[in-house]
Amino acid sequence: IPDRPGIASLIFAPISEAGIIVDMIIQNVGEDGRASLTFTVSKSEMQKALSLTKKIVDNFGEGKIEADENIAKVSIIGAGMRTHAGIASRMFSALAGEGINILMISTSEIKVSCVIDDKYTELAVRVLHDVFELEKEYVAKGK
Repeated sequence: IPDRPGIASLIFAPISEAGIIVDMIIQNVGEDGRASLTFTVSKSEMQKALSLTKKIVDNFGEGKIEADENIAKVSIIGAGMRTHAGIASRMFSALAGEGINILMISTSEIKVSCVIDDKYTELAVRVLHDVFELEKEYVAKGK
């Protein structure tokens, strides 16, 4: 997409107006006047979001849109992340140890989320439970 002020607003305003919840947003540094913008929505909203985004990008006269519905998000969350170094590194190492490639990473003070291929969802949850010594009762499924 063009790398200039207001482009993110042009993309996300119609998505918001359509009632679509955007979960993760990652924009890469622009180069040659272009930027890469990646975001996630629920699978049930993907086609609607894709259609809206395509209309907007078509108005730019150039750009490329890709979609992948075979992804899942795994997250580690906790207030203790603010005071413990290496939490993200442990997460990344655990996933890598199982051959799980990370497609996207998003962080905040108390959360690290990774987008992965959805076929690895259960494995990723199990390995993260083991690494962080969490209870085994709950295994989440991707949206």
